[in-house]
Order: sequence, then structure tokens, then C-alpha cells
Amino acid sequence: MSQIFDLDMIKAVYDRYPSRVNAARKVLGRPLTLTEKILYSHLWDGDASEVFERSKSYVDFAPDRVAMQDATAQMALLQFSTTGRKQVAVPSTVHCDHLIQARVGAKQDLQDALTKSNEVFNFLESISNKYGIGFWKPGAGIIHQVVLEQYAFPGGMMIGTDSHTVNAGGLGMVAIGVGGADACDVMSGLPWELKFPKLIGVKLTGKLNGWAASKDVILKVAGILTVKGGTRAIVEYFGPGAESLSCTGKGTICNMGAEIGATTSTFSYDDSMRRYLKGTGRAEVAAMADAIAEHLQGDPEVYADPEKYFDQVIEIDLSKLEPHINGPFTPDLAHPISEFAAAVKKNGWPQELEVGLIGSCTNSSYEDLTRAASLAQQAIDKKLKTRSEFTITPGSEQVRYTAERDGLLEKFDAMGGVVLANACGPCIGQWARHSDDPDRKNSIITSFNRNFAKRNDGNPNTHSFVASPEIVTAMAIAGDLTFNPLTDELVNEEGQKVKLDEPKGIELPPMGFDVKDAGYKAPAADGSTVEVIVKPDSERLQLLEPFPAWDGRNITGAVVLIKAKGKCTTDHISMAGPWLRYRGHLDNISNNTLTGAINAFNDKADSVKNQLTGELGPVPATQRAYKAAGVASIVVGDHNYGEGSSREHAAMQPRHLGVRAVLVKSFARIHETNLKKQGMLALTFANEADYDRIQEDDRIDFTDLTSFAPGKPLTLVFNHKDGSMDTILANHTYNEAQIAWFKAGSALNIIRAQQS
Repeated sequence: MSQIFDLDMIKAVYDRYPSRVNAARKVLGRPLTLTEKILYSHLWDGDASEVFERSKSYVDFAPDRVAMQDATAQMALLQFSTTGRKQVAVPSTVHCDHLIQARVGAKQDLQDALTKSNEVFNFLESISNKYGIGFWKPGAGIIHQVVLEQYAFPGGMMIGTDSHTVNAGGLGMVAIGVGGADACDVMSGLPWELKFPKLIGVKLTGKLNGWAASKDVILKVAGILTVKGGTRAIVEYFGPGAESLSCTGKGTICNMGAEIGATTSTFSYDDSMRRYLKGTGRAEVAAMADAIAEHLQGDPEVYADPEKYFDQVIEIDLSKLEPHINGPFTPDLAHPISEFAAAVKKNGWPQELEVGLIGSCTNSSYEDLTRAASLAQQAIDKKLKTRSEFTITPGSEQVRYTAERDGLLEKFDAMGGVVLANACGPCIGQWARHSDDPDRKNSIITSFNRNFAKRNDGNPNTHSFVASPEIVTAMAIAGDLTFNPLTDELVNEEGQKVKLDEPKGIELPPMGFDVKDAGYKAPAADGSTVEVIVKPDSERLQLLEPFPAWDGRNITGAVVLIKAKGKCTTDHISMAGPWLRYRGHLDNISNNTLTGAINAFNDKADSVKNQLTGELGPVPATQRAYKAAGVASIVVGDHNYGEGSSREHAAMQPRHLGVRAVLVKSFARIHETNLKKQGMLALTFANEADYDRIQEDDRIDFTDLTSFAPGKPLTLVFNHKDGSMDTILANHTYNEAQIAWFKAGSALNIIRAQQS
């Protein structure tokens, strides 16, 4: 596309950069990391005037832009439409990528989605048109790839209603996944609040070679830091190894940083970013970035002595990095490929590989496709029959069109692959998988980011593994999880033993990117006459009613709706897959609330004791009964509660159904914020062992909620059925403003009051 979006905004950001960075350096009195430069350059109040304490200070920021995907945009824009604003305050976009189910192939699947979700697409297009929001049609591509190609710029700050917004760190941004209420604040012209993050430095030396890819860097880091090791931290990659990576490779690394809980990840501006900006038609942005390049990188003193400036430093030599395969059931179970076959046998994971899937927002660049296509060509040349099903998801129409023009897609076709729509598809459970036994134990391998149980196909017995596109392609050709393409041979159709050569990739298309219709629709200059229609009887969309304000009294006699055991992600709290169709209808989607969580009292999913009747029943129906009877309830959870997708439905649904508080061992960052925004109490055990004291028939009294204050734990009394009781302390991270959200019933209730 010839147009460069929001050039005036980028120019304004760059014009103030030198003075903002200098002000921050003066206040801190030391050299700065790249992360600090970006954060301090985006303070709501302008030039830095105080030092913010990592993990302690709440800070107001002014992001440059907002991005939303169709599944989360519905709720974000339903919320925004109640604020009374005429137009968004910052450049914002909507991308239709979640509601397209992968079934048979790109053309038919896209047509089916347009038929099934027409009402939602029309709603999003019209509401975008009304409020000055750029609209990317179904089929245009996956939000994060489109943002990288069209909108991301070095040194910028962006929020997006999807946890993988962090992908834009590959182009040197601080890009952060949030819930729709946060997006609503920023689009309403309000500051965006974040607790100042810790900083993790990852020093990369050497250079990738052979089968190793950028994906292997983050697979290795996930193994080191685990799914919560990056929580409340920004990961900054630096060093000669970082400069040797392509821009889209950097994007892959940042994208999957969401799987270690990181607030975001980022890289300094360098030549790979310059090449990518020019390659995607943004030479003007590259020239502007060049003019202030010193401010778009960490200071040299920082990288010379990183331990002094980062809270934690990890070093990885890319020259020695082996390809990795992570999984199953969690993205941080990391195996170097040389040890993977032994792990498969030792753990009894199904050895036969049924499907290999490449693409997704994490790995669908031109470079990714060329490396995988070089293996597809080898399969054809060496007369190898592909033994697993194989699917390809291009990241955007621009990438797809260019890949087709350059003959890449026909190579996948010739090896038996199926090209799916430019959409999320199987990565988020939008996959009508072909299977004769949908419950059978089986293995798949993907180049996606997450692999929680049931995530891809709804089957808890699907063992899903994560690797680079080239490893996935090689494994699909072999059809066997114990195959190591670096060392092992395969027998071809003529009975000969053949070995796959190292994949070869091309960073950017030699003839440049091309596209006939990128799928963009600009909003009306004046949207005041645009009408947004929501049918009163719609199953898919529902206008929002404000949540009620707190009544000013202590919560007493509350029951435990569920005590969730072990991993409880946003997928467990509000499943995607078939439920995506109700993302714009709060009451309908609330029928999946916590149905995936395992109840600690009986080790079952979606089976809890109704304290009014004594009978076991589904979680949502039980909670609806409590709401109807005016009985307060709480949810109890384990560690890293709410990890995974940013979906605020996981906070809005319990709130809508009448849950008052969530008490857990620890929270994932986005989910904790989402709960606060919706007027819920997000609490953590002061003593984690208290989790074990909570019994199924308890009645809970809050004794000091009436004096709710920052830094002061709340006291809860658990009255047990036998007449005994346990008094426990619950910590919280609420500041004054967030306590005001709780008292008002939600953050949005305060915005409404301010606007009117």
C-alpha cells in the first residue's frame, strides 16, 4: 500500500523525543535502557520530573495508538459507545481475524465466515466508521502482522486488545496487550495506567545458523523464565546477536513473550528495522527514525554493563542455539531437538504426528514462508510423501499475495499442504478439525504461541507442541515426533534414504511486496450521521447496561462458587472456539463462565455444589441461581490465575453474573487489571497456605471492606460448616483511583460521569 498511516502523529512523537529522553536522563542521573526511553517519553504529564520505582509506582502514560481484533473489539467498542465521545482521541484500528473458522481452505472458509458473522462484521464496520477508526476487513490478515506491516514504528507506544499486541516490539515499540476497558480509556482521551515494570535484559551474541530460527530464541527463553517469569517485566533484547536477526524474526520473539507473562518485549532500532520499514513502503518513517536513532536504542553504557541496569540478565549465544520444541500442554516445557525424541518415548506422548500447522500471528512472515517452502521444495525434489496433514496460515493478504506471486504457495500445494485464510484459525480454536475420533490421544505440532489443553481443537487429549515453521514442516514430512531433521534420514517413495538439507530463507521479497486489495477501509471524516444498529433480539450483540455501584457495606455470607485447582487461564474462564460468536453479547457468552476450571473439591470441570440446594450443577447456572437469590459469591484460584489471552470477558462474565471477588495465590497482569476495571475485587492470599483452608460449604464475611485503602490488606473470615472459622488476610494492589473504580461499579462508570 502506498499510503503511510498517521505520519503526522509519528512526526510529533519523534519531534519531542530528544527533549523527553534528556529530561529522563537528567531525573534518573544515569544512562537509560531503551525501555526507559520509550516509557519516559510517553508520560501523560510530559517531561519526566520524578523517578518511578519499578514494580511499585503506578504511572500514567499516553500511548500513540490502539489496535483491536474483532473478538475483543466488540466489547471494547460497546463500552466506548457509552462514553458520549464523538471520535477516538488517538489513531485506532479494528482487524477482523478471529471469527473465521479453518475448515477446508481459504476461499470457502472466508465465505462461510462472512455468511455466519455478517451481523458482527457490519456492526464493527459501522461503529468504526462512526468513531473515526480504521477498519480491516475479514481476510485482510491477522492483527499483529498487519500492525507490523502498516502501523508499528520504532520508539512508539501502543496498546491493543489482544495479548500478542507485543509482536510490534519487533519494530522497536513498547506494545502492550490490554483489556477493552483500557483501550476505551485511551480512545476516550484519558491516560493509561501501568505499574512501572521491572526490566529483564536478554543479551544475544553470535548468529543463528542451520536449522535454528528466531522462534528458538523465545522457546529457549520460555524454558528459562517459565510462564510467569516475565510477569510485570519488560524484556529488552540487545547485543550483536539481536542486530543479526530480521525484523520479523524479532517480532516472533516479542510475540511469544506473552507466554512468559511479560508486559512486552522490545529491540533497539537497527538496520533490520530500517530494511523492513523501506520494504513495506515506509521509507519516510525510516528517515525520521534515522534522525533520532541514538534515542531509539539503549545507551551504550547500559549494554556494556547490563547487570547494573536490568533486574535480571540472561545471555544466549545464537551460534550454539539448537532448534527447540516446547510442550505439550504448556508453552514453557522446552526441549532442545537433540533431546526431544527421548522425551517423547519417556513420557509416552503419541509418537505419530497427525497434523503440522504453520503460520499464525507469531510466524507468518515472508521469511517464515520461504524457509518452510524451501523444505516443501525438497520434499518434492527428493520424492518424499508428506505423512501428516499440513496447513499454512499466511499473516496478511499482503504476505499471501506476494507469496503466491513468488511461487511459494504452489510448493506447499504440491507437497499436499492446505492454505487457510489470512486469520487466526486453529491457533485460537477456530478449527473444524478432520478427525474420525475427536477424543483420541494424538499429537500435533504448530508454529503458534500457545498450546494449552483443548486450545486448538477442543480435545483435551491433543498433545500440542510448538516449534519454528521449518521444524514443523520437516516433522510433517516425516509424520513422526521422534524424527530429528538435523541428523535423521527418511525413506522416499522409491525406497531410497534421503536427508533434508538446511532450510533457506529470504528476509524480504526481492521484487518487493505487492497486493491487489489489502482489505483496508478508512472511516468517514465526519461520522456523526452514521447509525450503528444493534437488533434488540440479536444473539450476537447486546448493548451494555452499567454495572451497579458498591453499596458501601461489607460483603457478608458469601459462598465459594468454585475453588479452581491448578492452571486456570482465560481459556478456562471464558473459552474461545465456538464461543467466539457471542463475544458481543455479554449475557449469552456468560454461559461458558469458568466451565473449563477444575473444581478442587471434586477434580471435575463445570461441576460445583449449589449451596442453596446442595446439588451439583454447572458453574454458570449455579452462579445465576446465587445472583437471583441475592447471595454474594467469590471465586478462589491458584497461581498465575488468568494467564493467556487478554480477553476481558473472563473478568466481565463473572461480574455480570454477580461474583463479587476473586481470591488467588497470584494473578497474570492483564487479568488482574481487567478485574479491577470491571469493579471486581482482585485479591491474593497473604499466606498462600490459606488456599488449603477453604472448604466447599464455607460462608465468607469481609470485615473491613468499608475501610478499603491502598497498601492495607483486607480481612476475610471463612465460617466453616462445623462451626469453626479461619480468619485470613488478603493482599491487593489497588491505588486510590482503582478503589474509586470499585466503589463506582467500574472504571467505565467514572468515564461516563466525567463525559456527561
